[in-house]
Amino acid sequence: MRRILSAIVSNQEGVLNRFTGILTRRQVNIESITVGETEDPLWSRITIVIQVKSLEEVQQVMKQLHKMIDVKKVSDMTQRQAIERELALVRIHAPLEQRAAIQTTIEPFRATIVDAHEKAYIIQITGHHEKITACIESLRPFGIVDIARTGVVGLTRTQST
Repeated sequence: MRRILSAIVSNQEGVLNRFTGILTRRQVNIESITVGETEDPLWSRITIVIQVKSLEEVQQVMKQLHKMIDVKKVSDMTQRQAIERELALVRIHAPLEQRAAIQTTIEPFRATIVDAHEKAYIIQITGHHEKITACIESLRPFGIVDIARTGVVGLTRTQST
């Protein structure tokens, strides 16, 4: 079961290592992890996508993460209304005779060509995990050379009061 956790942690050296160490000890598979400073430079947000066997396993992981002195808050964004995004850069073969077809292929995904070389394009895709995967699959026939994907970043939607 795929779960997306978000944590606010102290922006200090070693915190990420201790954070991921808890997951490693519990033998939780990390699918992706992103870390970035929040609006307050004393804190960082870790967004992590994990694979677990059960809801109980997620709850145990979250309890252990909450016990860390450097962790301010941990939440499971999976079932909440959240905005999540990922970025991928894909280098594909782009001979002159295929360029129009490539542009037609990426248009529905709102992907953009960010670098054009005489033999290749680098295409930028942003959006939900599934959208990026679908775009990459549609580009495979052109010949993918490289792929670089970020992890998921996300925020829960503001709840009206």
